[in-house]
Amino acid sequence: MSQVLEIERCDLNTKSNNSSHHTERYGEESLIVRRGDPFVIILHLKPGSTEFKLGETSFTLIVETGPLPRKESDTKVSFSLSDSTLDTEWSASAVNDPSGNTVSVSISSSPNSPIGVYSLTLDQEGQKTSLGQFTLLFNAWCPKDAVYMRSEMKRQEYVLAQHGQIYRGTHKRIKGTPWNFGQFEAGILDICLKILDENPKFVSDADKDCSARRNPIYVSRVLSAMINSNDDRGVLVGQWEEFSGGVHPGQWIGSGDILRQWAESGPVRYGQCWVFAAVACTVSRALGIPCRVVTNFGSAHDTDANLVIENLYDENGERISEDSIWNFHVWVDSWMTRPDLGSEYDGWQTSDPTPQETSDGVFCCGPASLRAIKEGELTKKYDSPFIFAEVNADVVDMVRLSNGQFVKFHGSTKSVGRFISTKAVGSDERRDITHQYKYPEGSKEERQVYEKAQHHNKLQQRGEEPGLHLKIKLSDNMMVGSDFEVYAILTNNDIEAKTCTFLFFAKAVNYNGKLGDSCAYASEKVEVPPGEERRLSLKLDYDSYGPVITSDRLILVSAITIDKQTVDYHKAEKTIVLDEPDIKIKLLEEAVMNQPVTAELTLLNPLPEPLQDCSFTIEGVGLTNSKPITAKAGAVGPKQEAKATVEFSPSSVGTCVLLVNFDSNKLRNIKSLVSVVVKD
Repeated sequence: MSQVLEIERCDLNTKSNNSSHHTERYGEESLIVRRGDPFVIILHLKPGSTEFKLGETSFTLIVETGPLPRKESDTKVSFSLSDSTLDTEWSASAVNDPSGNTVSVSISSSPNSPIGVYSLTLDQEGQKTSLGQFTLLFNAWCPKDAVYMRSEMKRQEYVLAQHGQIYRGTHKRIKGTPWNFGQFEAGILDICLKILDENPKFVSDADKDCSARRNPIYVSRVLSAMINSNDDRGVLVGQWEEFSGGVHPGQWIGSGDILRQWAESGPVRYGQCWVFAAVACTVSRALGIPCRVVTNFGSAHDTDANLVIENLYDENGERISEDSIWNFHVWVDSWMTRPDLGSEYDGWQTSDPTPQETSDGVFCCGPASLRAIKEGELTKKYDSPFIFAEVNADVVDMVRLSNGQFVKFHGSTKSVGRFISTKAVGSDERRDITHQYKYPEGSKEERQVYEKAQHHNKLQQRGEEPGLHLKIKLSDNMMVGSDFEVYAILTNNDIEAKTCTFLFFAKAVNYNGKLGDSCAYASEKVEVPPGEERRLSLKLDYDSYGPVITSDRLILVSAITIDKQTVDYHKAEKTIVLDEPDIKIKLLEEAVMNQPVTAELTLLNPLPEPLQDCSFTIEGVGLTNSKPITAKAGAVGPKQEAKATVEFSPSSVGTCVLLVNFDSNKLRNIKSLVSVVVKD
């Protein structure tokens, strides 16, 4: 005969439970556990209550999540006491304290449970007592969880690390940009769960959506759509040209501020690919999905889904096609099993939250298995053809003649998908992961994969061909604000002299390949004897390029040779990444927890003109109370130093990272960082 216990209160034991579930960084205010592993709650009995007796006392526990909990959807589960907990389903066991005043109940969740906020209720013969709430996350430490990751070092990096590097620039000038993911900052987890609740699938069918949250494939696809705001009240508004009425994407240095703004007032203006990816990484890690930010240099945007980037030009060398190759593009990889595809496709899955093309009518992309992408298995869900093209499309350059005929004058199988990069595990070094996406360029396997995907001809070996060869040589010193020269070199490897029109010009360019205004132009009709070369120089003055470049500080230089009589065209392009000045960071005091520290910040203006509205912004997890702090530096003359001091009070002991951003009217988004060791 079971006996009813009189419960005075329930201790959710948050400090101990959160520590054992690797969620202690969320604090002790709420119980946050990972699915598939047990947690312990303590029932305090009222004086005079019936004593708990193992084998005699029995009760049922009920867990519920979502607005419409249902047993059929696994959003409501009832389970009774057992001798021990199970690692495959919801279960519970209990022991009483020798004093008889408390009962310790060990609860284990199913490793396939939907994630989210749960209520916990005790049912004794119909008498129900609310015991509180807890949040359930994916569990990379549980072998039966779909996101299980064997390596502890990788779990520390891809689930727990709050700071990272995002790589930008070009494949020849790769630069890491520091970023605060901040998934453990106060309130961020609640905002991440709110993102799931705002998604259109939840709005249209909350029961089905909450049930599907057991599946990291489903959650990753929802996040891919919700990080952008193209179809919904997603987090970020994408913008690549005009940034009035919002924050320039290059000014963001962390996800926390973006997510808090979204929670308060809806879609945040503005984001570009690295911002979309960084926020997606924050949300994924907060929910327990191992995630890394990935940069692809020479990233193809294939608008017609034929796996070929067709650069079409008119006879004057102007581009007239919509296909493009971005200098770089950033997305995320998430770690999970793929039971819908087969175990051979388990592991890293690519998702791209930047709104480019629609998938199933929505601006989202992925998750697509890296194994499927590498092997050219383009029928495997989701969006494998688009991602395959981003890293492995062939490029064809064609000119449209006055009679409408198109003539191919250049092609490449090696210019797309270079130096695919992510932050290394346990350090700020760059790790090249190109081999995870594709076979070595030009190898037999790579061509076989491309032919399988594209049904093209067999691989054609490319060597040094006869005829004209064109290349561009850049200057060694290309600091923003300086004047410098670049050279186009035309070599004739043929046995006959060649005569052609030689064009050399420069235009501002955005990181996504969108061209801006011209900043230099030169042309010459040249004759190149056999075995010789001709050079054409192009002077790039700050007075010309300064007014037209964007805050990306990129200039595209293009050289084209045209022989209309023989319909012989050649092209070479290089993207200049202008060097930027360094920010000097000096801490004037030793960093001590809860004591003010002054940072002295200095930047030398490299421009030959004054800077207006100069400011330094700092932010750091455990240093600035989860908020950016800005200090204004006013106007700074040419070749003069901008200086400011900023005070902050560390709130965490240990090694923290302080990020610094410099902004002004003419020189924007200059970033640096320094490690700060905070003592108790």
